[in-house]
Formats: sequence, structure tokens, C-alpha cells
Amino acid sequence: MHPGDSEGAITSINVAPLVDILLVLLIIFMTTAPLIHRRMVKIAVPKVLHSQAETEQSLTVVYDARKKISLSGHNLSQDALARALAAAERSEPDIKVTLAADGALGYGNVMAIIDIIRGAGVKSIGLEVKGK
Repeated sequence: MHPGDSEGAITSINVAPLVDILLVLLIIFMTTAPLIHRRMVKIAVPKVLHSQAETEQSLTVVYDARKKISLSGHNLSQDALARALAAAERSEPDIKVTLAADGALGYGNVMAIIDIIRGAGVKSIGLEVKGK
């Protein structure tokens, strides 16, 4: 290289062409977006004369701030809760249980009750936080 040459290492990237291309693409998408829409197909669904509504039985276990456990309004010990839930699970294998625990209880306390519920064979547990 000669000292008077203006050629040298390229140290920057010219982003102007990239911005121009992105703006053109944005304009194309903005103008064609209203033209693209989903068309609904009307379907005549046959009516059923006799149907049976599926009933979902759910049990509620309440665990209050005094660490008292109740199942459907009856106070129980942890062992009695396990026996009652196991019996309910045997009679209805897909039973759902909602655990309503007080917000002031610690994580370990609530997990102990969840462990009892799982140990009884219940697969579906819903959690609800009461107060704080």
C-alpha cells in the first residue's frame, strides 16, 4: 500500500441498506395484512335428543392457620384424612381434591398435606390460598 491510497480496512458496517429493506418489508406486511383473514365455514351440527351431563365430584380439604384439617366440613387428623381420601379414591378413581390452605402456613406444612393426599392415590389436586 502506498501512503496516499484511501483504501484501508473496513471498520464499520453500513446499515442503511438493511434498514431500507426492513422498512419496505414492513410496508408490504402492513398493506397486505387486512387482506389476509380467516374465512368461517358454517357447519350444521346435529342436535342430541338425550344427553347425560358429566358430573365432576370434587372434595375440599381445608387446612387453616391453626393447622386444623377438615374434609367436607368434618375435622380430621392426618391419618383419618389419608384413610378417607383412600376410600374416596377407591370408589371413584378420577376424584379431584381441592386443598384450601391458609396463606400464613409454611411451605413445608402445606407440602406435608399434599403428600398425604398424593399418598391416598389422588392424581388431581387443586390448590387454593385462603387469606394471608
